Amino acid sequence: MQTQELLKLLRLPEMGEVRDYLRSLSTNTIMGMGAFAALTTYWYATRPKAIKPPCDLQMQSLEVEGGELARKSALLKGDKLVTHYYDDAQTLYEFFLRGLRVSNNGPCLGSRKPKQQYEWLSYSEVKERAEALGCFLLHKGHSKTNDQFIGVFAQNRPEWTISELACYTYSLVCVPLYDTLGTEAIAYIVDKATISTVICDVAEKAKMLLDCVSGREHSVKTVILMEEFDSDLVTRGQENGIEILSLSDAEAIGAAHRQQPVPPQPDDLAVICFTSGTTGNPKGAMLTHKNVVANCSAFIKITEISCPHSSSDVHLSYLPLAHMFERVVQMVLFVHGGQIGYFQGDIRLLMDDLATLRPTIFPVVPRLLNRMFDKILGQANTPLKRWLLEFAARRKEAEMMSGIMRQDSIWDKLIFKKVQATVGGRVRLMLTGAAPVSATVLTFLRGALGCQFYEGYGQTECTAGCTITLPGDWTAGHVGPPLPCNYVKLVDVAEMNYFAANGEGEVCVKGPNIFHGYLKDPEKTAETIDKDGWVHTGDIGRWLPNGTLKIVDRKKHIFKLAQGEYIAPEKIENIYIRSEAVAQAFVHGDSLQACLVAIIVPDPDFLPAWAKKRGLEGTYEELCNNMEVKNAILEDIVRLGKEGGLKSFEQVKDIALDTEMFSVQNSLLTPTFKAKRAELRNHFRKQIDLLYSNIKM
Repeated sequence: MQTQELLKLLRLPEMGEVRDYLRSLSTNTIMGMGAFAALTTYWYATRPKAIKPPCDLQMQSLEVEGGELARKSALLKGDKLVTHYYDDAQTLYEFFLRGLRVSNNGPCLGSRKPKQQYEWLSYSEVKERAEALGCFLLHKGHSKTNDQFIGVFAQNRPEWTISELACYTYSLVCVPLYDTLGTEAIAYIVDKATISTVICDVAEKAKMLLDCVSGREHSVKTVILMEEFDSDLVTRGQENGIEILSLSDAEAIGAAHRQQPVPPQPDDLAVICFTSGTTGNPKGAMLTHKNVVANCSAFIKITEISCPHSSSDVHLSYLPLAHMFERVVQMVLFVHGGQIGYFQGDIRLLMDDLATLRPTIFPVVPRLLNRMFDKILGQANTPLKRWLLEFAARRKEAEMMSGIMRQDSIWDKLIFKKVQATVGGRVRLMLTGAAPVSATVLTFLRGALGCQFYEGYGQTECTAGCTITLPGDWTAGHVGPPLPCNYVKLVDVAEMNYFAANGEGEVCVKGPNIFHGYLKDPEKTAETIDKDGWVHTGDIGRWLPNGTLKIVDRKKHIFKLAQGEYIAPEKIENIYIRSEAVAQAFVHGDSLQACLVAIIVPDPDFLPAWAKKRGLEGTYEELCNNMEVKNAILEDIVRLGKEGGLKSFEQVKDIALDTEMFSVQNSLLTPTFKAKRAELRNHFRKQIDLLYSNIKM
């Protein structure tokens, strides 16, 4: 073909030809083309952008040079760990003072009465009340060098935080108590810490405390009550050598004996947090201001670009303040001048509190996430609704995998807006921890809620967290890389065939967030912190190729079967509870038996429909007593076990169904919802013995 002919074929149309072509089109066609062009332009201009991750998500942690395979956050420059984020906030007292300044004395602590709006105390009002209460404590003889520990025995409420701040203002130490520990444990903590002053919320707590100390030698001299009480309580207190007075009276006395604050230093003790544990007496983890500040600052460092905090942030406090997870969240809010509203005290009214407060920060625990997930799926009660929900979830998940997290897609507007409204409609950051969460549940809710949703891992001994997922990485099934405030290494657990050289082993943590040991318990301290300063968590982890940590097992609860195989029951239970029919599972075995058995609590919300699909009907109780239902559940969990990679000896041979949920109230779970294995074993001893007697090996 000649060059001239080729140019003729490739030439652009002339203006006259374009004009003639457009004239040949109908008005509707031209309008349609214009609308399409406008929509395309709008989509390109407004299409969401992926969150810029703080590091390369393909390598989120790096090996520490000469550090026994220890790893550090990829956010760190060099090997220096984060100890603080703001130079003017290196103690928890300074955290609050900075919040007072940056909020311009804005609203600080809020509470509400039923069906009413939140009422707020300003930062300066909280400071004034904390100083008054702190001065009362000094007036009673407490000081940094003498009688330093102050008990706080209350539900989450503004006065709890005011009491804690009173301690920090005068270098005293807060010691939380909680009623789910039981009277024996409360008495143990009071004696162990030699507590002379306890601040309670209601008269019932004061009565429980008196029950703990009555008729024996004790250290308690003063009980301060947040709410009203009668003269009988005062009399009973006097009989036990205890003065009982109101919080308002204590603050008035303190205001009349005003003293200047005695600010703590970073290395001073801030809190003794008693861990409930699954066996034995609680252990008092000693945490300094530096510990808590380091943990908070590491989280601030991680979110500094993707989700910076400010005085406009609002948090709903409902997770127990007696545990460090909630305390760390609150401190992150305080240092930025944020607002903390408290729930009404009844978890059944939490949705109403969320709708009223409309928080921007919302920490959760897996138990709540599971309930949310079940409720959403339960409402998709027709094949079409279920298909639409699953299709929308897949579209949101596809966006998440490219780093995009938003609440304004078409799927949000059509499907997920109601879900987002259940948590107030403006949550921008969620955080889950305290226990494992299913990857299916986490991925679905991340998409449905459309906010930055982090999963952390840790324990009280490392203040709260030691790893956390990073912004932009919305994959599930891991707990992220080490926090910038600590190193993490894995050590061999040879008896379970886990070796650090293979990237597997017991998770150990070291850094400025590591606790200073258990109060007056050097033996337990030595069991947990080795000579090089590493905390041994008892959890088994595995490094993934991208430098994140996956928790795969638990060292503490392993046992041997008769033929010598090691069993980690929690790993098995976490697989079995994936069955729609199962709410809770307790797997049991011992060295005198050759196989495993389990107690299963079927899910009352899902069992009837699940059984009906298999041609089985009846009430929840009738179904739980139905042998065909039991066999169907056994078949289902064994199937899940095979899919989950369980070996044949890790599968249960038989199960018994029970209708009562394991709970804190019936002493089968700890306050952080971990199984009390000894109590479960004793509680179900008859069923376990019967199961073994019927098994023919």
